[in-house]
Amino acid sequence: MHIPVIDLAPYLEFSRNSQSVGDQEPHSNIKSLCSEVSRTLKETGALLVKDPRCSAADSDRFLDMMEKYFEMPDDFKRLQERPQLHYQVGVTPEGVEVPRSLVDGEMQEKLKSMPVESRPSIPAGPDPKWRYMWRIGSRPSSTGFKELNSEPVIPEGFPVWRDTMDSWGSKMVSAMEVVAEMAAVGFGLQKDAFTSLMDQGPHLLAPTGSNLRRHGQIGTVFAGYHNDLNFLTIHGRSRFPGLNIWLSNGQKMEVKVPVGCLLIQTGKQIEWLTGGECVAGMHEVVVTDRTIEAMKLASEQNRSLWRVSSTLFGHIASDAVLKPLAHFVDSPLACKYPLMSAGEFVELELAVINLKGSKEEAS
Repeated sequence: MHIPVIDLAPYLEFSRNSQSVGDQEPHSNIKSLCSEVSRTLKETGALLVKDPRCSAADSDRFLDMMEKYFEMPDDFKRLQERPQLHYQVGVTPEGVEVPRSLVDGEMQEKLKSMPVESRPSIPAGPDPKWRYMWRIGSRPSSTGFKELNSEPVIPEGFPVWRDTMDSWGSKMVSAMEVVAEMAAVGFGLQKDAFTSLMDQGPHLLAPTGSNLRRHGQIGTVFAGYHNDLNFLTIHGRSRFPGLNIWLSNGQKMEVKVPVGCLLIQTGKQIEWLTGGECVAGMHEVVVTDRTIEAMKLASEQNRSLWRVSSTLFGHIASDAVLKPLAHFVDSPLACKYPLMSAGEFVELELAVINLKGSKEEAS
């Protein structure tokens, strides 16, 4: 099975026309496109999209800066570390984040029952990747979850940091919002069913940096088998392959993101809002034969050997309520998704993967 590439241009044009003449019902072609988005997210947990507002040049500008940052000495990078804020801003050093598959007994039992060819690589310990968290968009003036809505951290010596992060992050949020709107239409909900809950959410541009010069051996697990705790995750194209995902039927597949495209993955919050009908997609990042080939080419061309993932986590607003929406209340699994604030849910999940500090640290 392949993941289709959805061109967002027709829906963007429909939205512009709809705004200029007043809200209008999507015509059959647009409805069909929206149905393909919701169906693909449900069946695969992933979607490839092409957004004319997000260019390959935008992605390259971002990747170039992040490669330069991750190549800095570890002592410099640790100056941007904020464990007291649950690592939700600034840098997370390698060896901190623990993959869910390492600590979740239920998940470990599930892995044992999977066919050998579909099993993920088993990590030996915490992920050997660095990550930088940068908040995108406005934050609420009043919130019960201050640690999840903190001010950004800017490293010294990077004068274009804020502009580059905000520019690329905002474009990816815009693409994600269009996908969220299309998915809502495809699921038979009001078109703003998801986006209204995303307003002022703690969206995080969260690129990872993996040192292939140090950890570039076949089978090294940079991100252990897991799903994401947020609503939707969106990635720009990495310069080094290695991402595997699992479809809803349990099939494992390597994702190849075409140039100029973005990858969308489902998170736990959309699973909650759809009563378990759209399940959070499982994935991992591992050094593969294709990663090694890309490393050799990068070395020949004297390019960076840091694998940067251009990742953004799109969230439901911290104080908004997670619960199955509209007809999803009648889903047979809806009882597994009790009413809970998104911020409370995020804090519970962060504690499991070793990213939530204590209340004393946060005060």
